[in-house]
Amino acid sequence: MNKNLIVLLLFVTTIANAQYGYRDSNMIGITLGLNQFNLKTSDFETKPGDGWNIGLSMRGNAFNDWDAIYGLQFSEYNFKVATLNQLMNERETNYKLSCANITFQLSYKFIENHLSVEFGPMVQVNGKLTIEETDEDYIVKGNPTVMAKDLTDISNFTIYPVVGVTAGVRNVRLNVTYQYGINNMLGKMDGDFKGNASVLNGNIIFYF
Repeated sequence: MNKNLIVLLLFVTTIANAQYGYRDSNMIGITLGLNQFNLKTSDFETKPGDGWNIGLSMRGNAFNDWDAIYGLQFSEYNFKVATLNQLMNERETNYKLSCANITFQLSYKFIENHLSVEFGPMVQVNGKLTIEETDEDYIVKGNPTVMAKDLTDISNFTIYPVVGVTAGVRNVRLNVTYQYGINNMLGKMDGDFKGNASVLNGNIIFYF
């Protein structure tokens, strides 16, 4: 967390300096929100879980009715996988993923300061998935040779196309986005496992 705070402070300093020179056209945004994450795969059973988002962004005029948005967001994602314990009783093992997301989006303004749509790429950087230690040796349902702990070593980068809509007033807006990972998050696993991330976000953005 200390490293994350340092990155946030550096990011604030950078965009604050940019803001100083372009006060009339650029706005800094603080993002707080929730997400619903799922790993889309046909290799085992998954259920979506809820997590949180916090981030900073800079919105600036690009051309005509278009804005450009640069953002850094920290998120915690959760999802569940169907597993079997030592007694072969079915249960759900919760997987948690902490990550940093860097995004660039173009925003078309239908109504200045009130309604816009956004789209663009997002790059996610993350470590391994984490689970409770007591769940590590559970068997993944439908895959008797795969333990719950075997699913934790995933790709460290995910690329998402992101689409969304933002509505509100100049300084407070609700932002809803959907993102789908185009690369295989399970590519580091042995075997032919495939899985793509799917994320729905609901955020409040405070602009100043």
